[in-house]
Amino acid sequence: MHHIDRRKFLQLTGTAAITSSFNTSIAKALAIPANNRTGSIRDVEHIVILMQENRPFDHHFGTLRGVRGYSDPRAVEIHLPLKGGGTAPASVFLQPAGADNIAAGFSVPPGNFGGPPNGVDVIPPFRVNPESVSPGLKSLGLTYFPGTGHDWDEIHAAWNEGRYDNWPAQQGPIAVSYMTRDDIPYHCALADAFTVGDAYFCSAMAPTNPNRDYMFSGCIGNVNYLGAGGTDGLGAGPVTYNGLSVNDAYFVWETLPEVLEAAGVSWKIYQDLAGTTFAPDFGGSGSRTSFAGNFGDTTVLYFKQYATAATNSPLFQNAATGTAIVNTIPDLAASDAAWRAWAESLFANFRSDVQGGKLPQVSWIVAPAGYTEHSDWAINYGAWYISQVVDILVSNPDVFSKTVLILNYDEADGSFDHIVPPSVPTTPANGASTVSIENEIVTTSIPHGPIGFAQRVPFVAISPWSKGGYVNSQVFDHTSLVQFIEKRFGVFERNISPWRRAVAGDLTTVFNFANPNDAPVNLPTTTGYLPPKTELNGVEPATFVPTLDDVILGVPVQEKGIRPARALPYEMDVQGSVNTSNSTIVLTFINTGGATVVFHVRSGNPADPVRYYTVEPGKTLAGVWNVASTYDLSVYCPNGFARFFSGSVGGSVAVLDIGTTYGSQGGRPSIHLKIKNAAANAADVTVLDAYTGNVSTKHLQPHATFSEKLVLDQFFGWYDLIVRVGGDPNFEYELAGHVETGQDSFSDPALGGLVTLKG
Repeated sequence: MHHIDRRKFLQLTGTAAITSSFNTSIAKALAIPANNRTGSIRDVEHIVILMQENRPFDHHFGTLRGVRGYSDPRAVEIHLPLKGGGTAPASVFLQPAGADNIAAGFSVPPGNFGGPPNGVDVIPPFRVNPESVSPGLKSLGLTYFPGTGHDWDEIHAAWNEGRYDNWPAQQGPIAVSYMTRDDIPYHCALADAFTVGDAYFCSAMAPTNPNRDYMFSGCIGNVNYLGAGGTDGLGAGPVTYNGLSVNDAYFVWETLPEVLEAAGVSWKIYQDLAGTTFAPDFGGSGSRTSFAGNFGDTTVLYFKQYATAATNSPLFQNAATGTAIVNTIPDLAASDAAWRAWAESLFANFRSDVQGGKLPQVSWIVAPAGYTEHSDWAINYGAWYISQVVDILVSNPDVFSKTVLILNYDEADGSFDHIVPPSVPTTPANGASTVSIENEIVTTSIPHGPIGFAQRVPFVAISPWSKGGYVNSQVFDHTSLVQFIEKRFGVFERNISPWRRAVAGDLTTVFNFANPNDAPVNLPTTTGYLPPKTELNGVEPATFVPTLDDVILGVPVQEKGIRPARALPYEMDVQGSVNTSNSTIVLTFINTGGATVVFHVRSGNPADPVRYYTVEPGKTLAGVWNVASTYDLSVYCPNGFARFFSGSVGGSVAVLDIGTTYGSQGGRPSIHLKIKNAAANAADVTVLDAYTGNVSTKHLQPHATFSEKLVLDQFFGWYDLIVRVGGDPNFEYELAGHVETGQDSFSDPALGGLVTLKG
């Protein structure tokens, strides 16, 4: 990490203001030193996964300091339809409202929020005004809001073949709503205390069960070893829906707990059971409360090998047992203390194992519906549940010193997150891949299409090796959990596809095993977030459905400041080459880093499809675009990497070939530009550094070259360089991103309001 004195660090990160705002004691978790016996991943003896429900990253953390959220200076642009026909570029945050929302009175002109004044009505991100819910209310964390449709067809329709322009029109206005720290202080404090991932995507453009199947097995049955029997033995295809198979049968492919069992790795699923275990149902058959049962989220119970397992078998004992608190629910007249004790009895088995030193090597925790943060229930009931898990773990410091707790979310509901997820090319017209994309496209569900990735979801790694309020921006999905377990315990899950294993990291960059960070950060209390006994008893409040009058419209500004950032394995570039003789531009995608990346390409021509190029380390790919007169191509990669190419073809237009190399000598990040005038005419070339405002100009004769090296210490390796040519207003190339040095760094200061990019 770059050297900054402590006072300056606290000012830049905003930590001083945040920690002083809480009057609670320092969290016990942050005072427990890590087990550092080997200084490696082998110091982790327990992996605990708590997967919550149905929230996109921007919804929870889009306003959080130092993550790629609402202040993203390189958010993609969509083609916004114009009222008179045609389209105009607009921020992805200005989503077309759609006819139904316009008719319902929930839309605004895009010109009011920086979009084209003659564009169709839009719905930008919004926060519901707490005063509209209840006069004097400041926080939305205990309010019930409606959810969105999130089936396979609905998510694919909103994704719209990567155009990413159909979210509220397809899903309704609530799809673009968000929360702030005032609403979810505990979630934000966890992110400030430990490590938040801002490039963690749910695995499938599908509902809960398929995404949880990725967590429990690394796939949705999209494997080759099943043969004609398919995923259920009766010919069903990959699972893109909730429930049993389309043949009303159990599934039969291999799951991760079976792999662990065969390898002698201990495991367990902690859950509450209500109703018939193997129905399975959502919330518990006959239960009068949403705060008991497992919400049907233990998806291994949809598998034949578990349903038919002997009751004394490991599969049954570790996956089909649990508490059953619906059988001990108190009378409504019982005291608040009795109701609290009843709610806390959910954790009886987990608490006993932690305090008794019997926590398995791998475990999953499955919450009742009312605590999952699913859109039908209050988010901060989830905060209470999460805090109980954390408190139980730290109640045994020896156990917590050896434990990684992963907090993540199965899917994003049908809601919007502004980062377009990586995907496979569905046809040659949609890109290419150097790694096999076998089993990543489903043709047995409608519409046919890629499985994923889907939207980003919140991710926090809570452990003694992930303290310090870091952000990690490596691309992960639910198979990353499986890969992390593989990495630690030496097992192998054959279900993960080659493409997914290449693109999704194994989580190891999230942690500092060699020298764990033990900086203390305060956490707020969640005592007030236990549902009142009337709700625990099944009487839930009305859902608040906002109208346009109830919301605060517009893209919010993120919290000011930066946060420390983990080193990433990425190093990539894109080079553009214009051929004026045949009116084409070729983009070459170059990966010189240590991890596979997906280059996501969007064109200013609405007729061009969105393309995806997956490139493994040490390899390149190229794509060709035909140019009628002008070209306008945008390329995006992880961690804010972007390249923008705009210009024209013709007799006397500017044509530059621009190459880049990166440096990290002495831990100092730098970028070296080499610019060649490939045109027949001389060119006056300017390079603007958008972070500093510095401009350099060079007169280049035809075929002449000049080089320029920029040291990027001042802004921690972040760069945004704009290249223009005098006399050609159409020409502009922009190169932006972060130079990795192999050392931890800091988040983009342009996200945190510490620098205004010049342009």
